[in-house]
Amino acid sequence: MHLSDFDYNLPPEQIAQNPLPDRSASRLLVLDRASGATRHLHFHDLPTLIPPGDLLVINTSRVIPARLHGKRETGNVAELLLVREREDGTWLAMGHPGGKLKPGRRVTFGADSAVEIVEVLGGGLRRVRFVGALDARATLAKYGEVPLPPYIKRAPTKADEDRYQTVYATHDGSVAAPTAGLHFTTELLARIHEQRTLVTAIDLHVGPGTFKPVETDDLDKHTMHPEAYEISEGAAGWINKVKGVGSAVWGVGTTVVRALESAADESGHVRAGAGETSLFIRPPYEFKVVNHLITNFHLPRSTLLMLVCAFGGYEHVMTAYREAVKEGYRFYSYGDAMLVV
Repeated sequence: MHLSDFDYNLPPEQIAQNPLPDRSASRLLVLDRASGATRHLHFHDLPTLIPPGDLLVINTSRVIPARLHGKRETGNVAELLLVREREDGTWLAMGHPGGKLKPGRRVTFGADSAVEIVEVLGGGLRRVRFVGALDARATLAKYGEVPLPPYIKRAPTKADEDRYQTVYATHDGSVAAPTAGLHFTTELLARIHEQRTLVTAIDLHVGPGTFKPVETDDLDKHTMHPEAYEISEGAAGWINKVKGVGSAVWGVGTTVVRALESAADESGHVRAGAGETSLFIRPPYEFKVVNHLITNFHLPRSTLLMLVCAFGGYEHVMTAYREAVKEGYRFYSYGDAMLVV
């Protein structure tokens, strides 16, 4: 398949600029991947769709205030997006303007914080070192900004610090929210527990590789930036147990799917532990772990849309997307949700 196969038309006004007041009030398009049939519900209907004994797998990675605005030695502005810390104490980051952020140059965020560009790497990444009085985490706490995606055409607000996190976010590390989980409330999770649906958690720290534009029509030439994940012994045990008795695994988001597929052997047995994944899932792909997928609506030509097409069937998913556009669904991070069963 080619990049152009994953295009669709979306009116700009359907790109959600703000979250709904109630997380679980989002619409939910349910797609049957066997028949292509669709239903239009709301996210708070989800507990009625999950049978007792099935397992819901969530991603508890927490978004860090990873965007920093500073000034170069010339006084001109610069922007950095921290990606993750390396073992040597330096950080991987993406920067703008890229051509000006060369090794040896500094970006200053305040009198107490600055970074030095150590090395220019491939794929838009740089290695940077914090050289001010504040370390990276203190700098983010004081100067960092919620890294809203570029299609949200407004500055972050105080409310985004809460709403661009899942209610179960626990472990710092993501530079973008695992957005399928944004629709859950504590009350909705309580209803899911009450009906004897099992819930377990993993971590995949979302990096820029998830959203890196595909720049070649030949998909075999696209590479993903690695993203770190961790699956506990308990989570792996529950997943393998549920699959062993014939019950279903429900993945909350493409991040969960990529982590579990990366950690599974050919028989679908999930191995516990920490690792990195550069797995690029696109049609055709044989899924080994997840039976049902909860996800948001994704950008045209994105690796996220390609994963959903691989899971739900290319024709069924693209038809469902066109239906969602026609029905006025809200798209992307703060938009509505889709369930592929």
